[in-house]
Amino acid sequence: MSTKSHYAAHEGTALAGAKVLIVETRYYDEIAEHLLVGARAVLDAASVHHDIVTVPGALEIPAAIAFAERTRDYDGFVTLGCVIRGATTHYEIVSEESARALMDLTVDRGIALGNGILTVENEDQALERADPARLDKGGGAAAACLAMIGIKRRFAR
Repeated sequence: MSTKSHYAAHEGTALAGAKVLIVETRYYDEIAEHLLVGARAVLDAASVHHDIVTVPGALEIPAAIAFAERTRDYDGFVTLGCVIRGATTHYEIVSEESARALMDLTVDRGIALGNGILTVENEDQALERADPARLDKGGGAAAACLAMIGIKRRFAR
């Protein structure tokens, strides 16, 4: 069963009324578009309302989620972006610090999050992972978010 159909069929009642914020960076526009198409397809298949905010880069994604989380308007968050290794240590800083900050948010604030920030060696790897017809990591991030919303709601009872 595909990621899209699994969450459309499996989580329907647990996700009633859910609202998700997609926080994306468009540093690599083609890759970002693939990720967004995959994520939106999963959320649409589950009939989950979603909004989108675009930030300058992967390091800004956790801050945007922290701002939005304080409003209590969203049940979950999907992060979409891509960090491609270059010739400097910038790759390590961006990939490690964005992942650390997202993990801190999920644990410290108890948010439901699906992380779709790709960390890859080159553009070919990124395109393979982002393309909804191939590895569909955007769809996978949205599916993870939906699963975590369901789990959070289960334990909130």
